[in-house]
Amino acid sequence: MRKRRAEKRYIKPDPKFNDILVSKFINYIMWSGKKSTSRRLVYDSFDVIEQRTKKPALEVFKKAVSNVSPMVEVRSRRVGGATYQVPMEVRAERRTALAFRWLRNYARDRKDKSMSLKLAAELIAASNGEGSSVKKKDDTHRMAEANKAFAHFKW
Repeated sequence: MRKRRAEKRYIKPDPKFNDILVSKFINYIMWSGKKSTSRRLVYDSFDVIEQRTKKPALEVFKKAVSNVSPMVEVRSRRVGGATYQVPMEVRAERRTALAFRWLRNYARDRKDKSMSLKLAAELIAASNGEGSSVKKKDDTHRMAEANKAFAHFKW
């Protein structure tokens, strides 16, 4: 291995909630480097969440992220000319990254007026254990369960 491993970049917490997880999520929502737009969108969706659920938005958001975060996933592994789907545990960083990605993508696919409303609806659904992003997590877990026989190919 020639090059050093890239050092971790630490993200500052967001200004409103003073939370690093929210700050990372804002970065995930961001398109073309427009952070202020992304920040406004996330905060607007948090306001909608508070109006609809009558609970603190940060609490709903964290519950949604924990409900969507996968514990195991399948990874392709070539053994003797055959490719096996090997179930593996997901690292904590990748777990939140996948959760954010799924929440963002399925929020974009929703039918609603604006992105902030779509995002709010997806976060509320995910915190209640339903919605497309939670279904994606369940599918991932189901795949890992189905391929449990190949677990001995772990590396």
